[in-house]
Amino acid sequence: MTTAAVLAALATACGLGSWCFTTARWTSRAPKTAILLWQALGVSWGLASTGAMLAFAVQPYGEGVLHGLVSFATGRSPLVPWDALHVVAMVAGLTALAVLVAVLLTAGVQTLRARHRHRTLLALISHDDPVLPGVRVLDHPSAAAYCVPGLRSQVVVSQGALSLLSKDEMAAVLAHEAAHVRERHDLVLLPFAALRRALPWSKVVRDAQAQVELLIEMAADDRARRYCSPRRLATALLRFGTAGAMPTPHGMLGVGAHNLMARVDRLLKPAPELPMSLRYGAVALSVTLVTSTPFLWIYQL
Repeated sequence: MTTAAVLAALATACGLGSWCFTTARWTSRAPKTAILLWQALGVSWGLASTGAMLAFAVQPYGEGVLHGLVSFATGRSPLVPWDALHVVAMVAGLTALAVLVAVLLTAGVQTLRARHRHRTLLALISHDDPVLPGVRVLDHPSAAAYCVPGLRSQVVVSQGALSLLSKDEMAAVLAHEAAHVRERHDLVLLPFAALRRALPWSKVVRDAQAQVELLIEMAADDRARRYCSPRRLATALLRFGTAGAMPTPHGMLGVGAHNLMARVDRLLKPAPELPMSLRYGAVALSVTLVTSTPFLWIYQL
C-alpha cells in the first residue's frame, strides 16, 4: 500500500508541476534545460500514474510492481486472496499502460510513414543545387524551409525561400534546420504528440506540447546563432512571417513553425542567461524524477 500511495503522490505532483510549468517564464532563458524537465515530468507522470494502480493491484503478492506482474503473468497464487478492488486496479492499470504504449507506437509508426512518403515525393519534385550542397530545393513559389528527420535526414528549402532570403539569411535558416537534425528534436516531440492522442481533452497536455514545440525552436535558434548573426536569423523569421510561408508538412520540423514574434524578440533582445544554480537544480530534479519512478516499480516500500 505504501508503494501505491507514494506513486500516486508522485503522479499528482507531476501533474501539478506540469500545470504550473506551462506558465513558467524562465524557460526561454534555458530552453534545453526546460525541455529536459518537461521530458522528466512526462515520463514520470506516465510511469507513476500507471504504477500506482498496478502497485495496489499486486499487493496480494507482497512484491514490487514488476515482480508482482511477473508473478501474476506466470499464474503464481497470491499470498492474500484477490478481491474486487485489486482486480479492478489490475484491469485499469494494465489498460492505461497498454494505451500509453499503443499511442506512442502508433504516433511513431504514422510519423515514419509520413516521412517515407515525403522522401518519395521529394525525390520526384525536388533537386540538388550546387550552391547549397546537401540541401534539396523544392520548385514552389511559397517560402518553405524544413528538415525531414531520421537516419537519412534531409534539409529542404523552396525556390520561394531562395528568392525571399539573402545569402546570409539563408545560411542562418540552414543552421537552424541543421540543429533540428543534429539534436533529434523529432524524438523530443514524439512522446508529447502520443500523450496528446491519449488525452486529447487535457488542457495541460495540450499546453505542454505547445510549450515543447516552441522550446525546441528556441533551442535550434540558439545553436544556429553560434554560426550566424542572431539579427540575420531574426530577419529571416520575419520574412517568413510576412510572406505567408508554406505550412510545414506533417512529421517535419520547419524554421517558421511556431510563435515567430516571440522568437524574433528573443533573438534581438536576449534576456540574461538563467543562473547556473537554477539550471543545475532543474537538471537534478529531472534526474530525480526519472530515476525514482523506476525504483518504485522495482522495489516495494
